Amino acid sequence: MANEEDDPVVQEIDVYLAKSLAEKLYLFQYPVRPASMTYDDIPHLSAKIKPKQQKVELEMAIDTLNPNYCRSKGEQIALNVDGACTDESSTYSSKLMDKQTFCSSQSTSNTARYAAALYRQGELHLTPLHGILQLRPSFSYLDKADAKHREREAANEAGDSSQDEAEEDVKQITVRFSRPESEQARQRRVQSYEFLQKKHAEEPWVHLHYYGLRDSRSEHERQYLLCQGSSGVENTELVKSPSEYLMMLMPPSPEEEKDKPVAPSNVLSMAQLRTLPLADQIKILMKNVKVMPFANLMSLLGPSIDSVAVLRGIQKVAMLVQGNWVVKSDILYPKDSSSPHSGVPAEVLCRGRDFVMWKFTQSRWVVRKEVAAVTKLCTEDVKDFLEHMAVVRVNKGWEFILPSDGDFIKKHPDVVQRQHMLWTGIQAKLEKVYNLVKEGLPKKPDGQSGVQGSAALLSGDQRVQAAKSKAQQNHALLERELQRRKEQMRVSAVLPGVRIKEEPMSEGEDEEDQDAEEDEEPMDTSLGGGLHNRLANGLPSGRAAGGDSFNGHPLPGCASTPVARELRAFVEATFQRQFVLTLSELKRLFNLHLASLPPGHTLFSGISDRMLQDTVLAAGCKQILVPFPPQTAASPDEQKVFALWESGDMSDQHRQVLLEIFSKNYRVRRNMIQSRLTQECGEDLSKQEVDKVLKDCCVSYGGMWYLKGTVQS
Repeated sequence: MANEEDDPVVQEIDVYLAKSLAEKLYLFQYPVRPASMTYDDIPHLSAKIKPKQQKVELEMAIDTLNPNYCRSKGEQIALNVDGACTDESSTYSSKLMDKQTFCSSQSTSNTARYAAALYRQGELHLTPLHGILQLRPSFSYLDKADAKHREREAANEAGDSSQDEAEEDVKQITVRFSRPESEQARQRRVQSYEFLQKKHAEEPWVHLHYYGLRDSRSEHERQYLLCQGSSGVENTELVKSPSEYLMMLMPPSPEEEKDKPVAPSNVLSMAQLRTLPLADQIKILMKNVKVMPFANLMSLLGPSIDSVAVLRGIQKVAMLVQGNWVVKSDILYPKDSSSPHSGVPAEVLCRGRDFVMWKFTQSRWVVRKEVAAVTKLCTEDVKDFLEHMAVVRVNKGWEFILPSDGDFIKKHPDVVQRQHMLWTGIQAKLEKVYNLVKEGLPKKPDGQSGVQGSAALLSGDQRVQAAKSKAQQNHALLERELQRRKEQMRVSAVLPGVRIKEEPMSEGEDEEDQDAEEDEEPMDTSLGGGLHNRLANGLPSGRAAGGDSFNGHPLPGCASTPVARELRAFVEATFQRQFVLTLSELKRLFNLHLASLPPGHTLFSGISDRMLQDTVLAAGCKQILVPFPPQTAASPDEQKVFALWESGDMSDQHRQVLLEIFSKNYRVRRNMIQSRLTQECGEDLSKQEVDKVLKDCCVSYGGMWYLKGTVQS
């Protein structure tokens, strides 16, 4: 109160908002000038503007009679720019630099908080500014002088060459036809810097007339800075509360707005959501939630929404799985997008996620390894699919995240039947793409609805018994294989130069092996892996590892063979892209590489696991002995981890320290990695450098970091 008494109000001024020139008023800021001279005293020869860019050019006359003007310098500049001859295109027709050009640049992009004020007869009239432009001298005439100089030098060089040639030599011309431009290429071209510069250059100049301060036209235009009506019709914006008036007069700057906490770009409030059409509301909710019961969706949309309309809309963006709605794959992975982990296109991702959804229509449980084996996708992509709709259970697999909604199935049998028909069509496509019947994957039992019910679960004892039975079958097969090996070694000892041809297993043995593989059992056994490892790409491992030849052909173990060179090239290229790989992942990538090769390629001669590992070690990689936990479910091939030790870049030392950490730890926290890197490298690494090393070699899961391929779901 004391401060208010010391600073009394001495006068109240009415404020008016004039809008006659609101979209036309610009403020020009000229360079520093002598206080005794105004720009109104300098003749303006011409002025032009590009309205869209808010770009202005002004030409002002220079007082050549001023004693401070250097006439010899002005003549020299005019000579350099225009040359000796003068014509209409000359910049300085008087052979003297008698004018100067000023070009504008925007001093601020936000002019909403600036206004021009005119005080008259106790009233303050405000007109909003449309733009604030700073005018600076333009030296484009120097570029023109340089161009003239280069032309003269080129003419002199051409004159020194042969003067007798009447015409130029005949040159061959290559004609090329441009291919049609795709929509994606056109969008990139439109957004390029060159295209924007070209568009700016194409905007035509609008020539302006300059009127001095004392001109009658200037006085007439100046009247528009006053509010035209005294009745207050134009000033409805000012009939507001003091706080609103201050906010209009001084809106917050963009920097202040950035400091305020805002919601993420993908977050939409329910009030904003309900202003959208019903179809968009359903799509946004399903895209964010991924899996939702129909009752929850209706509660989010509000009681006034018709359930029939919601049912019609939900079927466009989601599929029914165990009575719950799961968002469609093409909503999450739109066309022309790709995986952030592996770069796989959206079409392949949608197909893999549809396979996961289809598996959940058959059972409440899905095994990640089975999904990865069928879809041939990387672990991170498969894990994303499963995390959308399932939760992981230790030693069991992934369970569907919601219980089966029997109430919806009973209330809407027509929707369930329609969805069942859609799943039947999707199943047919998946069987064709992934060869599901050939792979021996389980089919849906007759009479079981893939959407309505869930498959029966096996108890823990049943799983153990099934695993024991599978191990016994594999043990018998291994015993027979061992007997054949012993017989071969005995005969080789008697006849050193003779090899016994190994006959393939009988059909009964093949069927037993196939039946063992078809068992949809999430538990792994090491005995089962031994049977598959005895054949490497169609060639017995015993044959591939020993001897220099087989049936008269050189084996790939010889370093000088084309097979060894091709394998070495594949291994080096693979580890340059991915610094850390398990043997299992490397074999998967090698099989994909084989599938892309033409028939009859040298690599089809057969590559054993031993030769693949030897080639990896010979290519400058090292095996990292990761201490897996005793209860790990990783197969022997998944426990063999190889890493590129030296790639030739600046991060080799950082990666080597990281790999040494994981040779003693199965999983590590980030702060431990960062402190160890700082200790070993002797410098404070930035967050970007640590992130790069972790991205090259590791994956994060549950707040811990693992080497790639070693984390088990």
